[in-house]
Amino acid sequence: MAHRIITQVFLTGARVFGRAFAEAYKQASASQKYASAMRDNPTAANSMSASGLTLDEACRILNVSPPKGGEADLGRVHEQFKRLFDMNDPKKGGSFYLQSKVLRARERIELEVRRAEGRRQREEELGRGWKPRVYRDR
Repeated sequence: MAHRIITQVFLTGARVFGRAFAEAYKQASASQKYASAMRDNPTAANSMSASGLTLDEACRILNVSPPKGGEADLGRVHEQFKRLFDMNDPKKGGSFYLQSKVLRARERIELEVRRAEGRRQREEELGRGWKPRVYRDR
């Protein structure tokens, strides 16, 4: 009789473990497909960052216009950031969640400006032609 109970417990545990493993595998597979689609799609890859904010969301949070051609009024961005960040200070009764959203919005806009600046510099260097910097005669 004891061997029967032990067998049933073992089989039930194996069934539960098997179903959980199958579900985890399905989720991992779907996540991998989504990540590869985001990587292969240039518009989707540029719309999100590590924080998960789109550029449009970041601009709406800080109430600034989106950067056009990589040019943004960073003075206005920092001014809005400081005002909203201080306004949502938890010590003054604000929300830490909103404060972190404001911070991530500023980081997202700065990231977009840095990316555009890097692209502009690469294009400028390619336009001049690639000239390696060789340090001799020093």
